[in-house]
Amino acid sequence: MHYLCPAIQIQNDYPFLYSMENLDKVDLQILRLLQEDAHLTVKELASRVSLSSTPVFERLKRLEGNGYIEKYVAILNAEKLGRGFVVFCNVKLNKINNDIATHFTEVVQDIPEVTECYNISGSFDYLLKIQAPDMKYYREFLLNVLGKIDDVGSIESTFVMDVVKHNYGISI
Repeated sequence: MHYLCPAIQIQNDYPFLYSMENLDKVDLQILRLLQEDAHLTVKELASRVSLSSTPVFERLKRLEGNGYIEKYVAILNAEKLGRGFVVFCNVKLNKINNDIATHFTEVVQDIPEVTECYNISGSFDYLLKIQAPDMKYYREFLLNVLGKIDDVGSIESTFVMDVVKHNYGISI
C-alpha cells in the first residue's frame, strides 16, 4: 500500500519548487535513478531516460552546478564495520546564544561518531545520531567526549533496537 498525503501535491500546490530551475520530467527521472544507484554511468542513464549521452551529461552538470546533486557517496554496512550500535542523543545546552551554538556545532563536526546533527525545537537544542560499536563504547563516548563539551547541560539517549525504515533518498 502506498501512503501519500492528499493535502499536499508538491507540483500543484508549490509550483515554484520546480519552476525556479525549470526541472523537467527527464531531470526528475535522472535524479530518481541516481538516488537508486549513483554508480550509473552517463551511458546507462541516457539509455534509461531515452536520450543520448551528451544531453544527459549536460543535464548532470547543470543539476550538480545548481546544487540539486550535492555529492555521490557509497553507503557502507555499519554492522560489518563495527558501528552498528545506533543512538539518537538529545542535547540541551546550558544556555543558547550565537557564540555557544556556533562553538557546539563546530565541535560536533569533528566527532566522527556523530554521523548526523540537527538543530531542533522543543525541550532540547540538538539531536545527534551516533554510531558506535556497542553500549560500553557509547558509555565511554558519553562520559569522555559529549560530556566534556562546554555548555552541554543535559543529554538524553535513545537506543535503536531495530531499523524499520531507512531511506537515503527523498521523494521526488
